[in-house]
Amino acid sequence: MPLVAAQSSAVVVPAASTSQDHLAIRQTLEHYLQGTSYNQQSRISQAFHPQADLLLAKANQPFWKVPLSDYLSWFPAAKAGQFNGRIGEILSIEVDGDIATAKAEILLPQKQQRYVDVFLLKRINQQWQIISKAATQQQSVQSGQRILFILSSAHFHGSSKLPAGASFSEIVNAYAEFKQAGFTVDFISPAGGAVPLAYIDTSDPLQKAHLYSQDFMQALKHTRTAAELNAADYRAVHYIGGSSAMYGVAEDSHIAKLVMDIYQQHQGIISAVCHGTAGIVHLKTADGHYLVKGKRVSGYPDAFEKQDAAYYQQLPFKIQQTIESRGGLFRHGKAGAAYVEVDGRLITGTNFQSSAGVAKAIIALLQQDQRAATPVH
Repeated sequence: MPLVAAQSSAVVVPAASTSQDHLAIRQTLEHYLQGTSYNQQSRISQAFHPQADLLLAKANQPFWKVPLSDYLSWFPAAKAGQFNGRIGEILSIEVDGDIATAKAEILLPQKQQRYVDVFLLKRINQQWQIISKAATQQQSVQSGQRILFILSSAHFHGSSKLPAGASFSEIVNAYAEFKQAGFTVDFISPAGGAVPLAYIDTSDPLQKAHLYSQDFMQALKHTRTAAELNAADYRAVHYIGGSSAMYGVAEDSHIAKLVMDIYQQHQGIISAVCHGTAGIVHLKTADGHYLVKGKRVSGYPDAFEKQDAAYYQQLPFKIQQTIESRGGLFRHGKAGAAYVEVDGRLITGTNFQSSAGVAKAIIALLQQDQRAATPVH
């Protein structure tokens, strides 16, 4: 559409801003998540107050309170450091003074189980600790495999005061496809934190459902940065479009390195949709060639832009022109029609209508790779 409109020590911090508290709470929860995934009793103990209440899920026992000492014994010291199949993810954190609530999911893909943990935390002697945890169990198809969405942090077009934002419909339409297929989706941006959003339509049922989903919006409020992530954790990256996508992403060296590590070292997929394709124009392979050289690439074509509009004067480059100048074979569909190009492990789409199609193409390729890697007996 035209662009209008690793191990760590105990977490001890002084009473400070909400953002600092949020980080400290995240680190406390990571002690719990990593400790329970790798049988590290010391990290679990760091996360909990010694008198914490643990109300857990057990069949035919609606109120099951487990002492912390018993809970620790489920993660035997003899297996410390060994991965036990639990995959944890923080879903939300809310801070109010010296207390906080948080939610996490625990996946056990081999058992097709998903646990949802809800925490009450308190800052005690300048240290955030879990004082209560409740859990419920669900059946789940989630595999624990991860997709990385890349969004811009830009609030305005270039140096102007023209508002910009990531396309909410592009985020939601792709996200829903990945979640339905059992993938976990993470979000990063150059600056981290809350990203500006655009093109929100609450008349669309899918957009409305996600806009009012606390867990989903928490993820967009607290995007990570590339420096925080490990390339080995991701099967694919997906550059989101919208009016902000032209700014700050393509030039970010940390994002570029992470993306190319995923692509080259871990055989991951690079994908983009609409103006999100701007994010890939500078990417280079290990041999020094542009990623797009000799590849079929789609994105928002230059001819579809409103070239007499104020925003257009702010654009740092033209997507189609830049890709073609670097040896890419630019392809696009008709205005308003979905169009997806698949060229090996590079998957791109013309516009927001293509978002679901790009996601489906990624899923199909990943499932194809998984079937090929499964031994036949």
